[in-house]
Amino acid sequence: MKPKIVRTVESLRREVARWKADNLSHAIVPTMGALHDGHIQLVREGFQQADRVVVSIFVNPTQFGLKEDLSRYPRDEEGDVEKLAAEGVPLIFAPTVEEMYNLNAATSIHMEGPAKAGLEDKFRPHFFDGVATVVAKLFIQSQATAAMFGDKDYQQLMVVKRMAKDLSIPITVFGVPTHREDDGMAMSSRNRYLTKSERSQATAIYKSLTQAADKIRNGKNPQSATRAASRSLTTLGFKVDYVAARNAETLAVPTNTTEPLRLLAAAWLGKTRLIDNISV
Repeated sequence: MKPKIVRTVESLRREVARWKADNLSHAIVPTMGALHDGHIQLVREGFQQADRVVVSIFVNPTQFGLKEDLSRYPRDEEGDVEKLAAEGVPLIFAPTVEEMYNLNAATSIHMEGPAKAGLEDKFRPHFFDGVATVVAKLFIQSQATAAMFGDKDYQQLMVVKRMAKDLSIPITVFGVPTHREDDGMAMSSRNRYLTKSERSQATAIYKSLTQAADKIRNGKNPQSATRAASRSLTTLGFKVDYVAARNAETLAVPTNTTEPLRLLAAAWLGKTRLIDNISV
């Protein structure tokens, strides 16, 4: 059975009100569509946390910069619906830009804390304000009690958790482990931009992070290990934005050897920007 698609907040609220009347809980999986197996894993985790799952499909313009790929971002609503139908998703929220952002709207969210860590924000300065604003709207609109986000976008996960906490939104944000291809590459909608040769080469990001993590576990200084990973990627033809070791809870630069660490990387391969991260 195909999911029901609603495109207005009023329709979304009407559907979830029926679930609430039947004492059924629901989770939300926010996406920009072009769904892959990583998104499907988020849906499955959503069903572990709630009776129903609503998936939002919305390519959010406020998180794209002037020179970023909003116009060419992959869209495949028909294919997305088929994938979600196979998982038993009952409801898809696919609003228009006009529905999500009223032309007279005067409110948006400005993030500090994990949104100002010198990682993604250094290269995409308006990104997390856009993410926080649209995700807060989705949380409030859907009235869900659980939300599922992938660990692959780790800084985004930290930002969303902080936003929900700071605004006292009654929802639990769950981080779901990165879903990977057999060769270790993190699944992403943007992977389809890669040529065949680039796709083979792209596994170097995960391999470099893994090697750096091994060095750190064996006593090497985290900054030295990440610098070596960055040099390795550059030698292989990547344009590296960052390879960094950060506190896994705050994203601050680590100051001692007892902190939980996360290694994060972003690099361009041809015209495609790839990100990944792993724990240490």
